[in-house]
Amino acid sequence: MLVLDGSYGEGGGQILRTALSLSALWRQPVRITDIRAQRPKPGLKAQHLTAVRALAQITRAEVTGAELGSRDLTFRPREPRPGSYLFDVAEKTGSAGAVTLLAQALLPVLLWGAAPSSLVLRGGTHVLWSPPAHYLLQVFLPALAEMGAKVALTINRWGWYPRGGGEVRLEVAPAATLQGVDWRGPPELFALRAISAASRLPEHVVRRQAGRLKERLGEALPVELIQVSSLDPGSFVIVWGPRAGFAALGARGKPSEQVADEAVDACLTFTERRAAVDRHLADQLALYLALAGGPSIISTEAVTSHLLTNVWVIEQFLGPTFQVQGNLGEKGEISCRGAP
Repeated sequence: MLVLDGSYGEGGGQILRTALSLSALWRQPVRITDIRAQRPKPGLKAQHLTAVRALAQITRAEVTGAELGSRDLTFRPREPRPGSYLFDVAEKTGSAGAVTLLAQALLPVLLWGAAPSSLVLRGGTHVLWSPPAHYLLQVFLPALAEMGAKVALTINRWGWYPRGGGEVRLEVAPAATLQGVDWRGPPELFALRAISAASRLPEHVVRRQAGRLKERLGEALPVELIQVSSLDPGSFVIVWGPRAGFAALGARGKPSEQVADEAVDACLTFTERRAAVDRHLADQLALYLALAGGPSIISTEAVTSHLLTNVWVIEQFLGPTFQVQGNLGEKGEISCRGAP
């Protein structure tokens, strides 16, 4: 059995998600200790526990330690079963845990399944400390499609903190193999688009966010204005182009213009560094690069501790697979030899 130290590196939930995905794919029993040791409240939270139970259901795994707050988990999977599944992060705790983080754990397993699968995931769709559903829709899944994956995402309902109540559906086609990629510079046609959205807030919030986006990125920027129906109030901005996206969430007391500024500042940092992918996409693609049927090389706007930790987890299963060049927080290049 492979034993992983959950306190390694940035010591967050990504260690758990990546480890369980690879455990399920390779039928490799794994034990994870000191889960989320670097977080203010260590151990399994609702969204992590949902991922554990979901993967246990898909793989008929034997699991010990699958409880809220648990810092030690053992996972012994059997062969994954494609099919139709529904998982609700809020089922036990009423949490707005992120459905996108749940999707991160499940997608690799179902993508290499023997038949198509359908997932309905309920919880928070646009919440802090996680990629918003629109990032998956507009950035992550299109990048994955360039590698040969066919995954369709539909946002049925939006869910904000604290109650969530959002829902997304993913249709996953099995992939015989993924292609390695050579992404060293920005795409030739890097055209930006944007969304300004809000729910249960004055109508001017959406307009002010959109106005600030156009003020800083140009009046020609296409901005879609959306009024959303949801359980809780919230506002959201995302700016995206090929292989890069920059999102921000509103909060009580935060001016609408500041929400837009956060997304724009991140966008301008990315464009100045002339990298192929943003810092979050580099991290999210690492597992797929390692499983692709050929070598890959990509440049990222910033090497992050999240990326380095994810690489470490993958290499515990697959052995030396990556070379990461660049200093933490600076532009870097990731080389990957692909599937062994």
